[in-house]
Amino acid sequence: MKILDTIWRGLRFCEPDGRFELLETEPGAPSFFHGRKASQERELPDERPVDPRLKESRRRLLSAFKGQVNRDLVLRAFRFCGTVDALAVFLSGMADGDRISEFILKPAQAAAPVKKGLADYALKTVFSLQEAEKTDRWAQVVSAILEGRTAVLLAGEREAVLLDTRGYACRGVDRAQNESTVLGPQEAFHENLRVSVTLLRRIIRRADFVCEFRPAGGKNNVQLALCYLGGVCNEALLQEVKKRLCALKIDALLSAGTVGQLLEDSPRSPVPQTLLTERPDRAAAALMAGKAVILVEGSPQALVLPVSLWALLETPEDSYLRRSAGTVARLVRLFGAAVSVLMPAYFLSLAYHHQGLLSSDILSTVISSRKLVFLPLGLEMIFLLLVFQLVREAGVRVPGVVGQTVGVIGGLILGQAAVAANVVSTVGLIIVALTGLGNFVIPNYDLQLAVAYYRVGLCLLAVWGGLLGLFCGALAGLILLADQKSFGVPFLSPVAPKAVAKGPLLFGGGARGRGTGEDDMNPEGAL
Repeated sequence: MKILDTIWRGLRFCEPDGRFELLETEPGAPSFFHGRKASQERELPDERPVDPRLKESRRRLLSAFKGQVNRDLVLRAFRFCGTVDALAVFLSGMADGDRISEFILKPAQAAAPVKKGLADYALKTVFSLQEAEKTDRWAQVVSAILEGRTAVLLAGEREAVLLDTRGYACRGVDRAQNESTVLGPQEAFHENLRVSVTLLRRIIRRADFVCEFRPAGGKNNVQLALCYLGGVCNEALLQEVKKRLCALKIDALLSAGTVGQLLEDSPRSPVPQTLLTERPDRAAAALMAGKAVILVEGSPQALVLPVSLWALLETPEDSYLRRSAGTVARLVRLFGAAVSVLMPAYFLSLAYHHQGLLSSDILSTVISSRKLVFLPLGLEMIFLLLVFQLVREAGVRVPGVVGQTVGVIGGLILGQAAVAANVVSTVGLIIVALTGLGNFVIPNYDLQLAVAYYRVGLCLLAVWGGLLGLFCGALAGLILLADQKSFGVPFLSPVAPKAVAKGPLLFGGGARGRGTGEDDMNPEGAL
């Protein structure tokens, strides 16, 4: 027993664990304890009106912003017109202090005294900022302070004056990084929502260009802008987008990509149903084509909807090329995408099940390159595809020129070492290299990832069923794409599915088929 006690004490089983432990029963536990329940718990909006007592307003502000420990909240007390107690409330760093001093505090203290209607008098006579409004709802006061505006509370008044003093630091308008082109403008969208809207308005100088600012639906109170051309964008499409935006319920909304995933029709599909672009000229072209664009505060990309597969295969430079050059570029891009999807599976189907379709020279080359390779051909191809994705991800994640060096040098060294070690064959390496080149031709990053998943599935079907398995897999993929829609628009439109709109035909006087109603809202021009 003494030996057991010694072992027990040596392993310290009898001593309590003094490390910090986060318990599930404690308030404020992370969401992984409660699963979906934590995300379903929503804070009710504060429906209280603005209190005319400054002492009560100060207490509410300190409670809402945790003012005892949060030093960003500034409560600047002053005397309005020299006689009335007032309070200017703003967040340090979010609001411009110089504008507050110049356009709020100085004119307010020097204004002539009045007996009633202080809020109206201050709004119309005293404060000279371009954006100012009154509100009697306390929730709007808190939301305005969080946006960087200044709330002025007056003693005895049941309304607060909200003034635009936003002045947080931000970078300048930069070049597009992921959609760089030789021709056309070089500007990219900005994290500041107002700057991004201004970039669009500089291109679209039309009175019917509408930007609706609204909450994004997250607990972090991020704003978004729904942009469209009135009378050009379909009304049914706008109503559907607004309905989906109102239904957003999420704890943290950080980017336009998150909004796109929450709004799309088929969230489980690997193919994107919205287009993310960082170029204002491309978003402006989509707006003038009748589409809608969503901009999110803090995200330097625009979300274009609806889209089709052909829109995802276009580049910003296509619009600036001559017709012949643009046509050749698009055909080369389509050919590269087809090679990227079908070449590995086609090679595997011929090597496994249809050797008779290969010439004797090609067959002898394949056999000689695989004499000392111990991996089966199917596993070798899938392994090379996974290694290609690994090298690509490493090149993307490492910043700057180092990432390009990792992608090129890492791929060369790894491929040469794999061939020298008889892990893979030279023929398989050439097939994967051509597949990678075709994959890089696809301009949309989300579509590149979707093609990578689909490519591996086709390889497995080709190993099991040869050309028949490849044909069945390709047909199933086309069926899924044809069935998919982006905000009511068929994903393969205008190629398929063909639809006939309602109404009489030009010849024959009767309708050939019944429309579904979705064809009328098709900005892609489905046939």
